[in-house]
Amino acid sequence: MNVYDFDKTIYKTDSTMDFFLYSLRKHPKILKYLPSIFTGWFKFYILKKGTKTQFKSKIFKFVLCINYEKDIKDFWDKNEHKIKHFYLNQQKSDDVIISASPAFLLKPICNKLKIKHLMCSNVDVNTGAYNGVNCHGKEKVRRFREAFGTATIDEFYSDSYSDTPLAEISQKAFMVKGEKINPWIFK
Repeated sequence: MNVYDFDKTIYKTDSTMDFFLYSLRKHPKILKYLPSIFTGWFKFYILKKGTKTQFKSKIFKFVLCINYEKDIKDFWDKNEHKIKHFYLNQQKSDDVIISASPAFLLKPICNKLKIKHLMCSNVDVNTGAYNGVNCHGKEKVRRFREAFGTATIDEFYSDSYSDTPLAEISQKAFMVKGEKINPWIFK
């Protein structure tokens, strides 16, 4: 079984940021949430207060302004081409995607790509509120073990050393930068 991060790993950029900007262009009323998002960013990244989940909950308030089903479908129709070729060329039926992005955003593209196993942050598409913690770092390992027990990860792919906990439990791990794939360097 191979496990992949999503954003900047099998998808060229950050899908959440892309969807936020896409939604902002379609629904300018989202601008009213920018002060709250900036305040959350400043509090978490500069003052080091609160959790990443709390910060991201502020970001996802923008879903209150969107037409979820139509906007997600239109977004993926426009952005599906950003799925990297290396992934499409090696995709297997038992692949697992583990991402901090919200499930409501990734589930439609994973369904289209016939990816059966998806673990993401659980964000309520109607409110932007998190149900649980952000799927990041050690949380990814916890969720993997909860779903697959002691199953072996043959190969793991990510663009970020924040995913080292998953790399450590994999037989092989790879760092993805653009279309380049290199062996993981453990620091």
